[in-house]
Amino acid sequence: MMELVLYMFDGCPFCRKVIREIEAEGRDDIKFCDIHKSEEDRRRLISVGGKEQVPCLFIDGNPLYESDDIISWLRDNR
Repeated sequence: MMELVLYMFDGCPFCRKVIREIEAEGRDDIKFCDIHKSEEDRRRLISVGGKEQVPCLFIDGNPLYESDDIISWLRDNR
C-alpha cells in the first residue's frame, strides 16, 4: 500500500479544495501534516520538496504539488 501524506495548513484555500476532494471520496488512507502546527512537518516538506509550498501530497515520499494535479492523481488512484 502506498504511503500518502498531505502537507497543508488550515487557512489555505487550495488545501481546502484538496481536502474537500479527499472527504468526498471518503478516503482514509492519507495522513495530514499541518505545517503551521508542526515545525518538524514544515522542515520535512522543505527538505524533501525543496520549497514551502502547500498543498503537497507526498506519494511514497515523492512530492506532488498543485491542487488540481493532486486531485487528478487522487481520482486516478482510488
